[in-house]
Amino acid sequence: MDSLAAAPGTGPATSPLPVLRKPRPAARFEDLPTDRTLVMGILNVTPDSFSDGGTHRTPDTAIALGLRMFYAGADIIDVGGESTRSGAEPVSPEEEQRRVIPVIQALVKAGALVSIDTMHTSTAAAAVEAGAAIINDVSGLTIEPDMPELVARTKVPYILTHRRGDALTMDSLTDYNNVTEDVVAELSGVRDKLYAAGVAPEQIIIDPGVGFSKNEDQNWEILKNLDRLFTLGHKVMVAASRKRFLGSLLTVSGKSAAPLERDAATAAITTLSATKGAWAVRVHDVGPSLDAVKVAARIAR
Repeated sequence: MDSLAAAPGTGPATSPLPVLRKPRPAARFEDLPTDRTLVMGILNVTPDSFSDGGTHRTPDTAIALGLRMFYAGADIIDVGGESTRSGAEPVSPEEEQRRVIPVIQALVKAGALVSIDTMHTSTAAAAVEAGAAIINDVSGLTIEPDMPELVARTKVPYILTHRRGDALTMDSLTDYNNVTEDVVAELSGVRDKLYAAGVAPEQIIIDPGVGFSKNEDQNWEILKNLDRLFTLGHKVMVAASRKRFLGSLLTVSGKSAAPLERDAATAAITTLSATKGAWAVRVHDVGPSLDAVKVAARIAR
């Protein structure tokens, strides 16, 4: 039982009444570890997540999972209320906020550092007001026009993800001359919008958008050439956890590996990313990736 309370009858808490954890001081981005790659835990508060089928769609179940990831060592909990998988239907900002705000408030109260996974400026603003410390925006080239101003005004770190189109069209937008160079150029174009609004360079974190508007070979090409992303001069995050191209790689007897069968491959990508100097990896299963980044940091020491 993972919640703000300890399970009754376990350890020193033998009373039938739960023992509440004291609220912790608000976590700060500045206090994140700097001697290793960070691990961001994925918390989807949606009914149509590709990875878990909506298991954590309610605030209570989502908070419980978020706390499990936090106590397991996740550096950041990334809370999202709209699926970004291929073919997903859009969600209104109002519904998105109804899903995520209670979860963010509870996790922040418990002492977790929270990021908001959203493409909507209004949701990002509400989440920051609720205590979120990072905006993780996968809208890519379709960034909402007032998002740069919000990022500049709040001064929070902003994860800029490469994506063409939206969830309904991105799979058809995979025509590149050179996928790595085109991704770098297109990210630079969006970055210019952020700069023009007054966003500081140190606020920007780059995500190459593995799995977004890229086919299987292009995803592997991006991972092979992560070094090129660092030339933009920003922190780099890799978010490949359980994605479809991993399932295809792990095909057995003509059947693609299911999302929950892709965690070992995800941990392998975490090791690769950490070895190359990624600032963070975004994953569903925190434990194996946390072990992987610690091993990579020890080898590099």
